[in-house]
Amino acid sequence: MGNIKSGNLGYPRIGGQREWKKQIEAYWAEKITEQELHERLTEIRLDHLRLQRDRGVDVIPVGDFTYYDHVLDTATMFGLVPERFGWTGDKLSLDLYYAIARGNDQATASEMTKWFNTNYHYIVPELGTQTPRLTINRPLKAFLEAKQELGISGRPVLLGLFTFMKLSKGKTADEVDAWIEKLLPLYVQVLRELEAAGVAWVQIDEPALVVSVSDEEVRRLDFIYRTIVREVPGLQFMLQTYFDAVERYEDLVKLPVHGLGLDLVHGRNGNLEALRRHGIPAGKTLGAGVIDGRNIWRTDLDEGLKLLKEIHGLTGENDLIVQPSCSLLHVPVSAAGEERLAPVLREALAFAEQKLEELTSLCRAASGDGPEPARFAENRQALAALAADPARNRAAVREEAKRAAAAPAERSSEFAERRRKQQAQWRLPFLPTTTIGSFPQTAEVRAARQKWRKGEWSPQKYAAFIQAEIRKWVEIQEELGLDVLVHGEFERTDMVEFFGEKLPGFAFTQGGWVQSYGTRCVKPPLIYGDVEFAGPMTVKETAYAQSLTAKPVKGMLTGPITILNWSFVRSDLPREQVAYQIALALRKEVEALEQAGIEMIQVDEPAMREGLPLKPKDGANYLEWAVKAFRVTTSTVRDTTQIHTHMCYCEFDDILDEIRALDADVISIETSRSQGELVHSFEEHTYPLGIGLGVYDIHSPRVPTEAEMVSLIDRALQVLDPELFWINPDCGLKTRGQEETVAALRQMTAAAEQVRRRYGRETKADKGEFFH
Repeated sequence: MGNIKSGNLGYPRIGGQREWKKQIEAYWAEKITEQELHERLTEIRLDHLRLQRDRGVDVIPVGDFTYYDHVLDTATMFGLVPERFGWTGDKLSLDLYYAIARGNDQATASEMTKWFNTNYHYIVPELGTQTPRLTINRPLKAFLEAKQELGISGRPVLLGLFTFMKLSKGKTADEVDAWIEKLLPLYVQVLRELEAAGVAWVQIDEPALVVSVSDEEVRRLDFIYRTIVREVPGLQFMLQTYFDAVERYEDLVKLPVHGLGLDLVHGRNGNLEALRRHGIPAGKTLGAGVIDGRNIWRTDLDEGLKLLKEIHGLTGENDLIVQPSCSLLHVPVSAAGEERLAPVLREALAFAEQKLEELTSLCRAASGDGPEPARFAENRQALAALAADPARNRAAVREEAKRAAAAPAERSSEFAERRRKQQAQWRLPFLPTTTIGSFPQTAEVRAARQKWRKGEWSPQKYAAFIQAEIRKWVEIQEELGLDVLVHGEFERTDMVEFFGEKLPGFAFTQGGWVQSYGTRCVKPPLIYGDVEFAGPMTVKETAYAQSLTAKPVKGMLTGPITILNWSFVRSDLPREQVAYQIALALRKEVEALEQAGIEMIQVDEPAMREGLPLKPKDGANYLEWAVKAFRVTTSTVRDTTQIHTHMCYCEFDDILDEIRALDADVISIETSRSQGELVHSFEEHTYPLGIGLGVYDIHSPRVPTEAEMVSLIDRALQVLDPELFWINPDCGLKTRGQEETVAALRQMTAAAEQVRRRYGRETKADKGEFFH
């Protein structure tokens, strides 16, 4: 039989205390120099490599670390700088690198979207008239650093050309081959330099191979990899896939690469069936992704070993690498400090550091040493204790969720009738303006929350502070002339965590942070038990805001599918059942808001698209129950209660029918970074409900001009009914500062007024005409 080794595919960048985030943001704030940033990030990077070595991992990835995003790293490595930044081809500075991601005073940021079906976001490469050139060999730099500083001969990681092209924008279908021919020599150059430096293996990530692969794309893959292997014969290549089962397995194993990495967690059935049916060619190494790289629960070591034994039998004399299903980027760093969790839950967790230990344990067991009795026994005991926990076995909650799944979930009237009643009640102006929900979480707000949580402030003092913030921002919104207001969400740390803290069945970690985009980190809740409503969660703050103004204030909830997709979810129940449990809990909160006099309620679903299975054949079932769960949450309100929802930073084109099926009275969608490209979809598909397309990018500190916003509004109104159109930012404003927020919203309301005047529909809101 072949050799068995342990290997990793990537490690969390952020550090156990989010050191990575803090250093980069200190550089942006000009608190440290560029040299200091390099020194501090180098220290973090080497610490990660050192830890993997010390945990006994045989194959350690290098080059997976980044200063912002690995896709942006690839684009800038090849000189693919968007033309609006005016780069002349000289040294690509760090400030330019960050400007592409975040924008600056001269140019808007590049588009950002979901990394396949995860909650990580990447910067979308833009292909234009640039002439690609190699600006820096990032994998080589990472390899040499690990070798020289730590004596680690790591395996460089490179995003594959096939996937890079699939993720890029700015090329037509007819231009793909031409771009491949432009970029392929640069890939070869990178790889030749790695070969000359003594690299043995390179990990080439091609996650796009799990989505769909046409005959033409098989031809392209064959061309790419035959060229690479011919031009760089001294290297061995691991073609790494993840997130699902590969497409066209029988074609992929014929590519002249030396190894193939498969996800045997999220793509277990398809990949295992392909291995059973086709085997793997002699001499090819198989990377067996048997540890879940996307969830935080312990691996069942007995099941993992059983699977590895079967795979080893199928691969025969071929070498085998025991590895995670994907990069560990998607899980927190270490569960070692989670002392506040109940022991039964704490002992069932495995974050990145613990997953490395699972890898090495399984590797040793599969190599012939046999399972380590104490470790395997402790693993069985921890998983059994979790399964028996009463919180996971609430029969009444399970039964109610089953009834909800079987029953219809419909509003009592069609949209046209609801709109007529809502217009009569609210008398909103033409092109009403609003925001998405949150306002700046300043250092003062965060400090107040910490003082309250540490017991330094009484609940009464903290509540008074929150009310003062709400009052201030209601006054600001009224002064700006916004038509529909929000309370600002100052009491909330995170749009999912806030609700999870108030719902039985959820638990929260102290250090379970993961990267969402750039330096934005989130701490997903753990859904470990059955979920049910325990009492009102948002009514107090929303009702207080409404008491301060005659204008409508939206109640703000996070939707059931976003809570599901932005949490680490129990693995013993189908996700559909968990979604209905959350939906029923949220329905009771919607009804409580309505009873308190809040009759505009926004139920955000920014993560609905990201949960969509990667393979089209698997998508219909998910979308059916995802839409149903949203409607379970929102369908019991009166006709006069206006339901809003919000989606952002993903590809919407292929779920427009499902967006309509949500039957929300108003939806707001991010479009500004993509320069209104979604508008093209509405040229072909009519949208008959209320809709707002975001007119400025809140993830950039840049304040756009009134003219830019007017341009986006004008384009949208070419294809959408002006009577149904709303004007709003792309997303919530939690991460922005007060000054830039007020400046941008002032530009937004001015843009709305300019367009209203053109239609002869300027507002008279200052006379109180439009509100009850």
